[in-house]
Amino acid sequence: QVQPVESGGDLVQAGGSLRLSCTASGRITSGHTMGWYRRAPGKQRELVASITAGGSTNYLDSVQGRFTCSRDNANNMLYLEMNSLKPEDTAVYYCNDLWSPLMWGQGTQVTVSS
Repeated sequence: QVQPVESGGDLVQAGGSLRLSCTASGRITSGHTMGWYRRAPGKQRELVASITAGGSTNYLDSVQGRFTCSRDNANNMLYLEMNSLKPEDTAVYYCNDLWSPLMWGQGTQVTVSS
């Protein structure tokens, strides 16, 4: 089973932006509903955003209006555009198949300084 591979995390100042990318075996191209998750220090992993094959999205209330999830089915890529970042967004971000999850990947670290 191939793990997802996330990238794009970085250290940014509050108010900044980042774009995360993910590839996940053939799950995106195959039309699986995908999710972006995050795990902050000392907390459990939480679902931040999800997107269906057709592009319908749902977001965690705390990121609604600031984060945008998108996908490129042809190229098997998933994205998370994050704007107006806050220190509380600091976490390791992961992507995975929402309903048939793969083994978790390494994630990508996002650190937002105040």
